[in-house]
This record gives sequence, C-alpha cells and structure tokens, in this order.
Amino acid sequence: MNSNATPSIINENNTKIKATLAKRDPNKKQEIFYNPLMQSNRNISILLLNSIPNKEMDIADPLAGSGIRSIRFLKELKKEKIGRIFVNDKKENFQEVFKNNLTLNKIKMSKPSTKKIVIKNDEAEHFFLNQHSTDYCGYFDYIDIDPFGSPNQFLNSAVAKIKRQGILAITATDTAALTGTYPQVTKRKYWATSQKNYLMHETGLRILIRKVQLQGIQFDKALVPILAYHKDHYFRVFFRSEKGKEKCDELIKQHLYFLFCPHCLNFKTSRFNKETCSCQKEFTFAGPLWAGDLSETTLLEKMATENPFPEEQLFLELLLGESRIKTVGFHDLHVMAHKEKRDAEPMEVALLRLKGVRTHFSLTGIKTEKR
Repeated sequence: MNSNATPSIINENNTKIKATLAKRDPNKKQEIFYNPLMQSNRNISILLLNSIPNKEMDIADPLAGSGIRSIRFLKELKKEKIGRIFVNDKKENFQEVFKNNLTLNKIKMSKPSTKKIVIKNDEAEHFFLNQHSTDYCGYFDYIDIDPFGSPNQFLNSAVAKIKRQGILAITATDTAALTGTYPQVTKRKYWATSQKNYLMHETGLRILIRKVQLQGIQFDKALVPILAYHKDHYFRVFFRSEKGKEKCDELIKQHLYFLFCPHCLNFKTSRFNKETCSCQKEFTFAGPLWAGDLSETTLLEKMATENPFPEEQLFLELLLGESRIKTVGFHDLHVMAHKEKRDAEPMEVALLRLKGVRTHFSLTGIKTEKR
C-alpha cells in the first residue's frame, strides 16, 4: 500500500474516523489505517462488554491502530461501563490522529461528563509496564490484544496486568501457524502439534486457548474462555481471569490431546498422544489443547437476545447452538461422503439423524454428542 495515500472519512456504525483504508492484507509497516474486515470483531466486543455485569472498567487498548475500537467503546458501551480507557499505539502520529478522531465524533477530553481518556504513544509491552501513578494501580478490567499475526509477544504483559474477574480479549491472525500449514511454527510459537484436516480451525483455536492459559497459570490466574470462535482470517477468544491455584489445576486437567483417525474418521480426546483406533489404525494427534467449553451458554443467550447488530445475529445463534454441545470435534458431511464414496447427506436429514447442531467451523459440519 502506498504510504502516501490520502486519508478519508470512514463510517462504522455511529462512528467516523479519518484514516487510510487498507487496500490489501495489513502489515506492521503500514501507516495508521482502517481495516473493515475487523468490524465484526469490534461489534462482538461491544456486545460482550454490554452483556457482562462488569462496571466502571479500566479498559486498555494497547494496539489501537486508528483508534476506532476505543472510540466505538466510548460511544456504544453503556454509560456505567467505562471508568477509564487507556488508548495506545506506537505510530509516531497516533496521538494527533486519535485526538482528531475524538473531535470528529464530538468527544471532548476536557468535558467533565466525558470518561477519563488516557492517550499513550508507546510500544505495547512498555505501555503495560508504565501505567502506575498516584491515582492508578496499573491493572485493567479489560484488555484487548488485537495484533498483526501472533499475540505471543504481548501475552505475558497482558496476562500479568489483568485484574481478577477482568476480561482478556485475544485475537490471532496467524491462522496458518495454528492450522497445520507450518507445523514447526506451531510447535515453536504455541508449544503444540497442529493438524491440517477439516478439523484444523477448531483444533487451532483450542491450541491458542491452551497457550494463553499457560501464561496465566504461572501467575495463579485461571483464564477461562467465555467466548471463543474462528471467523474470516482470525481466531478470537475472550477469557475471564479467576484467581487461585485450584482453579488453575482444573484448567490443566482439560489440556488434552485430540486424536483423529483418517481411516475411519473417528476422533476423541485423550491424556495420551499415541493410541490405536477401534479400526486398528493409529490415531494422528493435535495438541496438547484446551478440551473444555469454548463459550458460556448463558452469556451467548444474553448476547443473542440483546444484539443490536443484525449482521451478527446468525453467527451468534450458531455459536449459541454449539455451546450446548460439549464434544471436542465435529463431523463433516462432505468428508464422510467422500470416505464412504457416496453423495453427501442433506444437512437437515443429518442433523436429525445425529441429533446435532451446525458448527461455525464448517459450512458442512455438524457437532453432536452422539458417537
């Protein structure tokens, strides 16, 4: 992208910003820009924060980019939600750009009724280390990590600074590393083995969850997923931070291997990565990974009921249906049909036969507890 491209006024929901529109896949070297592909990510973040009981939150947006996420938080979160919002980006002109965008949205930092807005221009890791002051403890109720590629370099700092009962939101766009395209990268970055098959997006998401949880366990922080999904080009997980060694031990019990038989399509979770399938063939494996729930059903029920974003409704209902099925893994109608050398069964028929629900991981996938 031409770094000299002229910024334009961009509208997202009720928010206006002046930024450069990303013309191809964004990268770290680009100037401050707006990424329309992440609008859904921002929509769901706002909906989740409005659906949980947390109030007067100290919010951190350490990789703010154009700042549209934080501006939307200021405009769309319920009045009692924000205590202070800390907005940071390392781009040299970030503070000027963000202040101009606040003005564009008629948000005045000096207005008494406006929540306290703290604007920083620092490396994200330094940002977390430098927030202590006479009136602030340096810990946050909500931290949103939305980087280019892997979130790894920010995890230690973010996990260390999340409060008890705080929400840590993590985005990972390095999906190739998590879904088996580069297995050595998975081992190096995520301390796990990936699989490249029709289940790769679910196993990749669960590998990511375990990696983040391991960062918390060292601080006796149990990071429990309350909403986790794969969409477009990214993985997204919201964790609730709970304190306690016993809770951490319970998380570790759900760090298992996912075993898959490519010969008969059987799958299961196990403490071991080497087992023989009932068809007498050797299982392949992915993991270790998180084998617990991906989302909280009660939270998704509230989000789906109170959702102000029509474009997200079908996706939320899909996630809600999945949250009621406790199985790791799913069946894919096309994969099954190919294996059995027959035409794929109609989705409606298969759903009834398997007593299952559709999955957001695949257009032709079914989650079911029936084996």
